[in-house]
Amino acid sequence: MKLLWQLGKEAGRYKGLYVIAVLSTFALTLVNLAAPKVLSAMTAVVEQGGAADPVREIGRLTILLVGLYLLRVLFRFLSNYLAHKAAWNLVEEMRRRVYSHIQSLSMSFFHDKQTGDLMSRVVNDTANFELLYAHLIPEMITNVVTVVGVTVVLLSINVQLTLLTCIPIPFILLGGWIFSTKVRPNFKISQRALADLNAKLQDNFSGIHEIQAFDQEDYENGQIHARTRVFTKAMLHALKLSAVFHPCVEFLSSVGTVIVVGVGGLLALQAQLSVSDIVAFLLYLSLFYTPVSGLARLMEDAQNTFAGAERVMEILQTQPEIHDEPQAQEISSAQGAIAFEHVDFSYQEGSAVLQDISFSCRPGQMVALVGPTGVGKTTLTQLIPRFYDPTRGRVLLDGKDVRTLTLKSLRAQIAPVLQDTFLFNGTIADNIRYACPEAGDQQVQEAARAARIHDDIMAMPNQYQTQVGERGLRLSGGQKQRIAIARAILRQAPVIILDEATASVDMETERRIQQAIGELAGKRTIVAIAHRLSTIRNADLILVLQQGRIVQRGTHQELLRQEGLYRRLYDAQSKEDVPA
Repeated sequence: MKLLWQLGKEAGRYKGLYVIAVLSTFALTLVNLAAPKVLSAMTAVVEQGGAADPVREIGRLTILLVGLYLLRVLFRFLSNYLAHKAAWNLVEEMRRRVYSHIQSLSMSFFHDKQTGDLMSRVVNDTANFELLYAHLIPEMITNVVTVVGVTVVLLSINVQLTLLTCIPIPFILLGGWIFSTKVRPNFKISQRALADLNAKLQDNFSGIHEIQAFDQEDYENGQIHARTRVFTKAMLHALKLSAVFHPCVEFLSSVGTVIVVGVGGLLALQAQLSVSDIVAFLLYLSLFYTPVSGLARLMEDAQNTFAGAERVMEILQTQPEIHDEPQAQEISSAQGAIAFEHVDFSYQEGSAVLQDISFSCRPGQMVALVGPTGVGKTTLTQLIPRFYDPTRGRVLLDGKDVRTLTLKSLRAQIAPVLQDTFLFNGTIADNIRYACPEAGDQQVQEAARAARIHDDIMAMPNQYQTQVGERGLRLSGGQKQRIAIARAILRQAPVIILDEATASVDMETERRIQQAIGELAGKRTIVAIAHRLSTIRNADLILVLQQGRIVQRGTHQELLRQEGLYRRLYDAQSKEDVPA
């Protein structure tokens, strides 16, 4: 009931459409209840011939019956179309909301989530709202009104026979309750299995190159088969329960018809019931048992719907760990001064990633982070735009704790260039312009020139309209990184974060990237993670991290004069760069 209440609030904005659809459903039910009465009256005229002009009376009743059937067409159209219109609008709204909410969640939320599972929640699970609001609720309303209306009519015909026909009802309802409790867990399993299958498919399609390169097609076929088997097994078990329940309901419904025929026939022989009343009883009885026998299907659909709805609500009820503080202020144009004051951070309690990190840099300076893999360099940079918050200490931008600034305005001051460069499936121009959608072609090209990628782009057949492919597969690693730098330059942010901007590129590409970074030096505050120490020779401050702590700091020349980790890293790389 709590879930139904939550769903009802979500659908409230479309209540106008639902009101008309529900009223049409009521009207449709009344038409369905009136039609057997007209047929019974026609039977009475034929049986008894009591009307002064039987032919004229039958003609009048025929016209009335045609009118009722035409009204049924109208009301069924209004009921079905408006309910579907409201339901699909709700699905559209829910998909937007779920996606928007997922976007707002903190990075920690995504640590143990698979992309395919989140896609399933946005696309598949939200589609169940259409089943609920366009089918289940209208049919339940129709069924309840029909059962109540038919019961009243049957009682008016013959109380004794009506009570006898109700004998199967408790057994049908009990069976429906047992069925729903047994089938719901299977639908939950099938929903999870479908999401797991989507997640695995997404992973496999993204990693198709690795699958083929390592000859793992057979293994991955087995993985997909195992997941599809879980889904199929859960669905087949639910369908087996349905295959048992549906015929039982049909049998119990048939028992009611047998009672009417048997007992009604005896009453007719005893002149206690007319043939026309028996005909009316049988016609109404089909209306009476149709919604009751359809209860199983409705319950089955309801369990499937609620299983998906619970997964949607689970997402919507998840709150982001990183959010705007109540008194958060906007920062419109930062100078770019950055400071860390005794910052500690850990992803999990008891496992420190950063310990007592303190440093500062003035606007326009370049700070480089150096150290072995896994010492917290990337984590440190992610504290600046508040993808995570420190467990202790403060991160300052222009002297203000970043937690006192709104996330939107804070992140607008920062342009990242990540080691794992992500390009969207579109044109080169679209990917550069992503940082500033309103930028013109001239601005895009100026940013590309500054990133030393313009000449490469102009050499391509479609130049700036060249399609990059999914994740930029049609470009080299160096080209993707320079496009990412152009994107960061176009943003005109006072702070630029470079995470291994020259990783895995050749010497010529590294030289071009160094030139691009050199042009930014002095104009923007740069925080750079560097694997190749040659790219940070001119940094104003180099921080050497080891085991989550700053163990050395200074300029390139100052650190070379010291015995320590930086000198050892530099010597090792110098040997690697010596031609064989």
